[in-house]
Amino acid sequence: MKHLIFFIILVTSISCFAFDPGPIQNPQDSYQLADKELNKVYQRILNEYQTDTLFIENLKASQRIWVTFRDAELNVKYPESEPGYYGSIYPMCVSRYLEELTRERIKTLKIWLEGIEEGDVCAGSVRRKE
Repeated sequence: MKHLIFFIILVTSISCFAFDPGPIQNPQDSYQLADKELNKVYQRILNEYQTDTLFIENLKASQRIWVTFRDAELNVKYPESEPGYYGSIYPMCVSRYLEELTRERIKTLKIWLEGIEEGDVCAGSVRRKE
């Protein structure tokens, strides 16, 4: 009986401090926010590097290819199947995966905005940090 009372007190204490994740965010909203951020980063790069026409041409080609890559990656992860194959949370899973891929692209592109430390002999078209 003594152990049972201790167990009940322990469980009650733990449940009082249980993690509350707060309101659950819609994964579609998270992906849309990431997509907006990607577009802002892309537009800033186009603006800041506007005088380098060859770079801009290559950046635009790279972005078109990345969109194709992103869509292909989604098709690899979730090949077309009969309706309901991936379950009712399929739209959420798609949004989360697209957000993940988009955030990786943002990280890749931001280097052109942030720059690279002086002395990096492989910086290519990336500007030096000020």
